Amino acid sequence: MTSLTAPLPARTTVGIVGGGPAGLLLARLLHQAGVDCVVLESRSRAYVEQRQRAGILEQGTVDALRSSGAAERLDREGLVHDGVELRWNRRGHRIDFPSLTGGRKVWVYAQTEVVKDLIALQLRDGAPLLFDAEVSQVTAADTDQPIVHYTHGGGEHTVVCDYVVGCDGFHGATRKAIPAAALSTFERVYPYSWFGILADVPPSSDELVYAHSPRGFALLSMRSPTVSRLYLQVPNGTDAATWTDGRIWDELDARFAVDGDWKLARGPITQRSVLPMRSSVTEPMRWGRVILAGDAAHIVPPTGAKGLNLAASDVIVLARAFEELAATGSTAGLDSYSDTCLRRVWRAEHFSWFMTTTLHTAPDQSPFDTRLQLSQLDRIAASPHAAAELAQNYAGLPVG
Repeated sequence: MTSLTAPLPARTTVGIVGGGPAGLLLARLLHQAGVDCVVLESRSRAYVEQRQRAGILEQGTVDALRSSGAAERLDREGLVHDGVELRWNRRGHRIDFPSLTGGRKVWVYAQTEVVKDLIALQLRDGAPLLFDAEVSQVTAADTDQPIVHYTHGGGEHTVVCDYVVGCDGFHGATRKAIPAAALSTFERVYPYSWFGILADVPPSSDELVYAHSPRGFALLSMRSPTVSRLYLQVPNGTDAATWTDGRIWDELDARFAVDGDWKLARGPITQRSVLPMRSSVTEPMRWGRVILAGDAAHIVPPTGAKGLNLAASDVIVLARAFEELAATGSTAGLDSYSDTCLRRVWRAEHFSWFMTTTLHTAPDQSPFDTRLQLSQLDRIAASPHAAAELAQNYAGLPVG
C-alpha cells in the first residue's frame, strides 16, 4: 500500500496537484499506461471522501472508470438513468436518452463515491498519493523541470517534475504559476443561486425532474434509492438557516406541481447549503510544462451536470497524450491538449448556459422572456431534433 505519511519521491514525470476526481482519475490512467506520477492533496482523506459535489456521470465518464478498473461498485450500486423529465405549465415531458443518442445514458453515483473508489485503487497499487500536503507554489514553470513546493507533517518539501498538472481548482497554486498575461478568462455570474438539500426520503421520481415555474426553478434528484437530493432557485445571498423545513417542502411542492396524481414525498432534511452559480473558462489550458484540468480551467453552473464530467474528459485526453509521449516521444497530443479540450468545454458551457437560462427566472425577467422560455420547452417536446440535441449533450458528447 502507498504510504499516507512519507514524503513523496523527489522527482517524477507528472506532478498532479489536487486529489479530487480529476487528479485521481488521471493518476489511475497514467499508472495503467506506465507513466510515473505523484498526487498531492491539501485536505485529509476523510475530508476529500465526504466532500459533496456532483452526482451525474456521463456515459464517457463511466466508460473511463470501467476501463481503469474503478467501476466495480459503480456497476453494483449506481443508478442507471435512461432519461430526464422536464416540467412546465403543470405538465411533464420525458426525454428518452438511448433512443435519441444511439444508446448512451447517464448514471447517478455521487462524486464522493467515485473519489472513494479511486483512492482505494490508488492506495492499493497506484502511484504515490499524499494527503494533508499543501502546495504553496509551483516554481521554474518556464523551464523543462517545474518544481512543486509543498508542506507536510510540519516540514517543507519539493518534487521536481517533467510536467505539473493542476487539478486544484480555480484558486489553486497551479494557476498562479502561469503569468496572468498568458491567460484569458471568460466569465458569467448568474443572478440567482441553488438552495440544495439532502433528505432521508426515497426519491419521488425514478429519474431527474427539471421544473420551470413562475416561482423559479426546481430540480428533483437523488443520491440513492433512499436519499433524495433537491434544489430550489433562490436569490443570491440567501441564508439557508432562515428557511424552515416546512417552507422548503411547500416551495418544492409548488414548483413541481403537475396535473395528475404525482405527489412529492417529504422526509427529514439532513443537509442544506446555498450554491452560487457562475460560468468560467480559462484559455489556454497549457502553458509550457504547466497544465490545467477540471475546475482549474473551467467552471459550469450545475444545471447541465457537466462539472465532474468535463474534468474527466480533460484527464482522459491528457492521459492519452502522456501515453503517446512515453511510447513514441511525440508531444503532439500534449501540444493539442488545450485546443482539443476547449472545443468540448465550450460546447458544455453553452449547454449548461442553455439549461440554466431556459429553466430559471431572472430577477428582472419580463413576460416576453418567460414566453420565450416556454416556447423553447414546447419546441423540445414537439421536435425530435431539439430533444435529440438536449439528450446528446446531457448524456455526453464524444471525448477528444
